[in-house]
Amino acid sequence: MSALYEDSHRKLQLEFDTQRLADRIEERVFRRALTDDDRAFIERLDLFFLATVNGRGEPSCSYKGGEPGFVRVLSPSTLAFPCYDGNGMYLSMGNVAATRQVGMLFIDLCSPKRLRVNGAARIEPAGFVLPAYAEAQFVVVVDIREVFPNCPRYIHKFQLVERSAFVPHEGVPTPIPGWKKMEWASDVLPHGDPARS
Repeated sequence: MSALYEDSHRKLQLEFDTQRLADRIEERVFRRALTDDDRAFIERLDLFFLATVNGRGEPSCSYKGGEPGFVRVLSPSTLAFPCYDGNGMYLSMGNVAATRQVGMLFIDLCSPKRLRVNGAARIEPAGFVLPAYAEAQFVVVVDIREVFPNCPRYIHKFQLVERSAFVPHEGVPTPIPGWKKMEWASDVLPHGDPARS
């Protein structure tokens, strides 16, 4: 009995004669906790992609970026990342609050490698993880359900040119994004937003 595959997966595996391969992958590389190598990989990255699902079952995918190590492995079965100031829509975070289901895709685009982590997430106060993240509104804690690497052969190789100046750093003023100064947005910003001053 597979912990990973459902009937829809099996149907395609049978059609394309990949069930034996899929079973071997589940047997050899699928796991329920992070290894030391997984931790090192995740904590050196400065980005990942987050998939969530809303209460209607509709998926959403977003990019999350920060300084290397902004995703912290708290234990082999738990990790955390900050929620920084954004556009105020809270689409991903609202989905986390509604269904808790997340998929995380970690990719190193400079030396191609990727890792998938699926689990149940929850929102916690910014001070839940120490040391606290600079300017985090809150943190997302993920209880890991599945971990497995993916073949990197289709990852295009990139080179880092520059990290975003908007990633918060302790003791350094974070620049105000230009869109917050535009007429369509400036009068509806939250009270206390630095762009209001």
